Amino acid sequence: MSATRERLDGAAGEEAALARLADGLARRAEDEDLLDVAYRTLDTPVGTLLLAGTVAGLVRVAYDCEDHDAVLQSLAERVSPRVLRAPARLDAVAGELEEYFAGTRTAFDVPLDLRLAAGFRRSVVEALPRIAFGATASYTQVAALTGSPGAVRAVGTACARNPLPVVVPCHRVVRSDGSPGQYVGGAAAKVSLLALEARRG
Repeated sequence: MSATRERLDGAAGEEAALARLADGLARRAEDEDLLDVAYRTLDTPVGTLLLAGTVAGLVRVAYDCEDHDAVLQSLAERVSPRVLRAPARLDAVAGELEEYFAGTRTAFDVPLDLRLAAGFRRSVVEALPRIAFGATASYTQVAALTGSPGAVRAVGTACARNPLPVVVPCHRVVRSDGSPGQYVGGAAAKVSLLALEARRG
């Protein structure tokens, strides 16, 4: 066996051992009630999403452009320092997202932990699922849904800071002229999500 092949086999063996160790640590942390925030990543048509959940539900979805390491650090500061990669805890969420991107799911059923959205932002996040799959609403219309018709600019800020993009559909909020507007995952991701829903809606 060549030295190069030995190095590759050794590296693969180390990766497998590290993966087993991480899985073992995640199980032990959960068994001993030491895990407050579980996370995993999921490859999707709009990039790799970071999914994070607490015992209450899904607490964060983040795009690559948000810097997953920074998001995890923020969760450690704002929710709990006991953050650990534990993919199995988020299998249900990952499954629903895969169905959504495959075009077989139009709404999400997983429990949500909305602690990262407070005040008016919370009102917006709670209103967004009322925009039907395949439909859009303007920032003005969403402001009216929250009972604060004059808070159009604040709706834009709340959408930009939505802690659960894709699952809580801030991508369905567009400008009054119908143009997509800004989006936390980038303009291309927003257009892709709207196109996916328009085909299935």
